[in-house]
Amino acid sequence: MAIFYNIADLPPLHHPVITIGTFDGVHLGHRAILNEVVKHATQAHADSVLITFEPHPRKLLFPTQPLGILTPLQQKVELLSEAGIRHVVVAPFTKAFAALSAADYIKDFLVAHFHPQSIIIGYDHRFGHDRSGSIELLKQYADAYSYNVYEISAQLIDEAAVSSSKIRKELLAGQVQEAAHKLGHYYSITGTVIKGAQLGRTIGYPTANVQPTDPEQLIPANGVYVIRSKWNNHEYKGMLNIGYRPTVSNEHTLHIEAHLFDFVENIYDQIIEISFIARLRDEQKFPSLDALKMQLGKDKEGAVKVMEG
Repeated sequence: MAIFYNIADLPPLHHPVITIGTFDGVHLGHRAILNEVVKHATQAHADSVLITFEPHPRKLLFPTQPLGILTPLQQKVELLSEAGIRHVVVAPFTKAFAALSAADYIKDFLVAHFHPQSIIIGYDHRFGHDRSGSIELLKQYADAYSYNVYEISAQLIDEAAVSSSKIRKELLAGQVQEAAHKLGHYYSITGTVIKGAQLGRTIGYPTANVQPTDPEQLIPANGVYVIRSKWNNHEYKGMLNIGYRPTVSNEHTLHIEAHLFDFVENIYDQIIEISFIARLRDEQKFPSLDALKMQLGKDKEGAVKVMEG
């Protein structure tokens, strides 16, 4: 797969079959669209092309609202590659771009830059200024610009019962298993390991304090989770707490602390990826460090059972 951040760098495309969207999460509903794109491109011996946007359009259009990104760009690109898309174009989403009328979006963006043979989009796709463009408008211009429009039906997408907003709600409720079913993969975050208070090692549960790489990415609900983590091309099982550490602190800074099983490496300032497998419990305040240590032992037992199950 090739990725392009500048449309001017695009090579000549062979009868491109394109789709357009943010594809945040690259969830099962998205994959229904991607599968259609790859199928059409394969049958036509054509190039499959996905156009996405950076930053997420909501960041520009609704700057005061929390964004809650599911898949930062690099992770999204990796997932798109797994889906078999040949070319990914990351178009800058600017105020000028957002101001394009729907008709100009078709003429000056899609047709002028990509010369599509086919456009494959979901039935509810909207584009152009004030989201005024729809699949019907694309169809109106199809003969004039010599492309075909293929609609991904509501039935096909709804059968997956998936939307990015549903996934965000589940993650904010700590329902990481339900979110994984809709995503088709475990939800994950990537971050840098930073120094913390190092209290965990005093009770036998040293933790890696993780600072997410993308500050816009959604963090699941506070609580204790079963996780798998990747570091240095190796995978480790573990558990993780998201919260304010009420047993040992009165501060109001959110911490993401991972305890990796059978792990003794010093990984400060290094990158780690964490995948959320299941949620064990809410974050709690314990009367003492001994009580916390006892609970962590139970948490570890529970995490091992989940992994073995």
